[in-house]
Amino acid sequence: MKFKNIKNDILGEDYSLSIAYVTEKKSREINKKYRNIDKPTNVLSFALYKNMGELVLCKSIIRKELKKFNKTFEQLLGFLVIHGMLHLKGMQHSSRMERAEKYYCQKYDKKNFDKHRRGLHDDSRRSGRIL
Repeated sequence: MKFKNIKNDILGEDYSLSIAYVTEKKSREINKKYRNIDKPTNVLSFALYKNMGELVLCKSIIRKELKKFNKTFEQLLGFLVIHGMLHLKGMQHSSRMERAEKYYCQKYDKKNFDKHRRGLHDDSRRSGRIL
């Protein structure tokens, strides 16, 4: 799945974003180390510099949450990437963030999170970094 347009819209063209996929075990380790929460999670956001950050996603947790959110994998992944990018932009959980999530999900849902897409775009040459 391509997130470049969403990244440019939310964070700007000059922002360098890496998206990493990790196992549940690694997600739990990272969550415990940086948030003091001893369980795996679907997405973690890390602002590394002013114009650089990383999203860490756990596909197995996302798959486990599909029924809970009544979404396809692609739809939930898209939502979580938007959610993570809004955190990188400086937003905290609030009604303002929920409105922004709703706006971006509606804007990009049909183009990027279509239920019938065949899978994720994997460009290993770029190591997951979206420039």
